[in-house]
Amino acid sequence: MPPKKPAKRSKPKASKAAKRPMPGAAADRFLIPRPEFERIAERIFKFSRAEETEIEIDVTTDALTRFANNTIHQNVAEQGISVSVRAVVNGRTARASTNKTDDVSLARVADAALRLAKLQPPSETLLPMLGPQKYTPVKRFFPATAAATPEERARAVVGVVKLAERNKQTAAGIFTTGISQSVLATSRGLFVAHEQTRAEFSVTFLDGESSGWAKENFPDISLIAPGALAERASQKARASLHPREIPPGHYTVILEPAAVLDLVGFLFYDFAATAIEDKRSCFNDRLGKRIFGGNITVWDDVYHPLQTGAPFDGEGVPRQKVLLVDRGIPRGLVYARETAKRLGAKPTGHGFSLPNEYGEAPMNLVFAGGRSSLDEMISATGQGILVTRFWYIREVDPYQKILTGMTRDGTFLVENGQIAGPVKNFRFNESMIEMLASVEDLGPSVRAAGEESFEMVVPAMKVRKFHFTEVTKF
Repeated sequence: MPPKKPAKRSKPKASKAAKRPMPGAAADRFLIPRPEFERIAERIFKFSRAEETEIEIDVTTDALTRFANNTIHQNVAEQGISVSVRAVVNGRTARASTNKTDDVSLARVADAALRLAKLQPPSETLLPMLGPQKYTPVKRFFPATAAATPEERARAVVGVVKLAERNKQTAAGIFTTGISQSVLATSRGLFVAHEQTRAEFSVTFLDGESSGWAKENFPDISLIAPGALAERASQKARASLHPREIPPGHYTVILEPAAVLDLVGFLFYDFAATAIEDKRSCFNDRLGKRIFGGNITVWDDVYHPLQTGAPFDGEGVPRQKVLLVDRGIPRGLVYARETAKRLGAKPTGHGFSLPNEYGEAPMNLVFAGGRSSLDEMISATGQGILVTRFWYIREVDPYQKILTGMTRDGTFLVENGQIAGPVKNFRFNESMIEMLASVEDLGPSVRAAGEESFEMVVPAMKVRKFHFTEVTKF
């Protein structure tokens, strides 16, 4: 069968989101201008001999200040670009990438994608690439974050170090800022761009053999308070001195938001329609049944003011807000285009770049919260454990969603409504299904930062009968 002629390419049309002006004149200093991305895309389209061509361009700029032993010991900055081309020919598709933008390299990557596609087996479910779409704008770029300098980060770290020295403690951590720009274009006329900034501060205080920790990340650097985070970490380290050992068992636990994030983040792929179809989800045979407490409601919502990310997925489908759990009942799933067509559903804008074996996943989980503060949860607890965060978490049983891991950086005994002192760290084995069925109380939902790199908005939680299996040596 002779190869099909390349489809006539539509002139790229900017989506509604892509047409919006840059976030102020100050942004021009930090962002690669749209015409430069258009030039790269146009050159690749010219070089490509595929029936359809898709282009992803990602530019990241990162700067990091690292400190340890009360001393800044590293400052690095880097910028990188990735140009990824997907080709389609005779129902086959493949992708190739480069980090160069000269004409020779762009022609080479377009040819490589086509040659790789010809080697792939044909796919009966491969869909045509998208044309222009309409997107809901999101504001994720903050010039003050983009403009952050090594001197500004160093001044923040100096304040942290002075606190550590006054308290005869040792501080270590990172302060990082950066910019990301992403562009998606197809030979059917789609061209959409997204830009966002990010700032993150993480600090650990050591006091003898005890430790305390705090961390925040936001697109807007003004929302990060290094001094307050340092105070919190310092206080936890001091309060954790001389922990006593108590026996493992089932305890009421009060989980700070970072600890909640570290655990419930492992649920994100279980809401993928592909995971249900492949019977790899803990929600197989449980959709529509009440398995969590009535106080557990979960959305995926990239438009939430505390979330980050682009308003489109890896294929350019506009992201939708999806109700995943409704008052304890898992109801919703997310769908990529191909999965949606196969299962008779509508795509929700959660697909990954093609080709991939995962299909889709919700990347912006939001848990509904309550009104109780941590202090109120503690005062209402006869006996329990307050957990700052977890680490070294691993999945033991995917279907029951049993996780194991350890507490760290501040684990405290609660007795008669008060913190009675520090305790040695525990290893836990706990089912997320059972845990979320045993939530007694919730704090307000916040943007949490924890051990894992999940994008989530979660509350603090008070949970009955959390299973600690042993005392650790750390």
